[in-house]
Amino acid sequence: MTSQTIAQEFEYLSCSLNDGVGEMVLNRADKHNAFDEVMIGEMIAALDLFASDDSCQLLVLKANGRNFSAGADLNWMRKQAKMDFEQNLSDANELATLMHKLDKFPKPTLALVQGAAFGGALGLICASDIAIADSRASFCLSEVKLGLIPAVISPYVVRAMGQRASRRYMLTAERFDAETALKLNVIHEINDDLDSASAPIITALKGNSPQGMAWVKTLLSRLEDGVIDQETLAYTSERIARIRVSDEGQEGLNAFFEKRSPRWNT
Repeated sequence: MTSQTIAQEFEYLSCSLNDGVGEMVLNRADKHNAFDEVMIGEMIAALDLFASDDSCQLLVLKANGRNFSAGADLNWMRKQAKMDFEQNLSDANELATLMHKLDKFPKPTLALVQGAAFGGALGLICASDIAIADSRASFCLSEVKLGLIPAVISPYVVRAMGQRASRRYMLTAERFDAETALKLNVIHEINDDLDSASAPIITALKGNSPQGMAWVKTLLSRLEDGVIDQETLAYTSERIARIRVSDEGQEGLNAFFEKRSPRWNT
């Protein structure tokens, strides 16, 4: 999968894969990377391509221009206002599919955020595994100002921010800055040089077992409800036993004891 072939497939995205690092770049800077049904469909297709390519070790989500994403495109919203319930349901299901595919993406995901990240853009950030923003980044869950609710993105935002903070920012629709986003666990770091800040994280991720990282994501997804019961104990015990006897688990253990690099890191 090369940068050239991917770029030809999409109107609003620029995608590439170099040295194991996939990049999905929102490329609609003239519209502040606001997304509509076309961009959503393209992001779903791109995620499927990257997920199925074994040479892709991780995915970076970023955006061209001054702003990460202004959220929903105005023309798209005008269309929604004229749709009936069934049409709106189908439209919402596509956005839900996008968020779910990003959240369950089988490889690590890293979101780099500059400028405005409003509405659905917060869903993309919170569905990513790691997020870094620049100091001028600003965030807003503005849906109630329009008589709407941030329904489709809410599972990911609430998981990141928690119920208490979500109540405030979903009800007030007030903007909050990068420092607040850091405190609310929406982002992990603030750095005005996003590429430099991401470099050590990318290096660390590329040095890890692909299977191990994929299984970590599945493990954490299973443990989201916070319940620790006999079923939880049985599941976690089965997972560690299973990965110890897997090919990658054996390779990692043998490499450690033999004081050599594992095959995924050579």
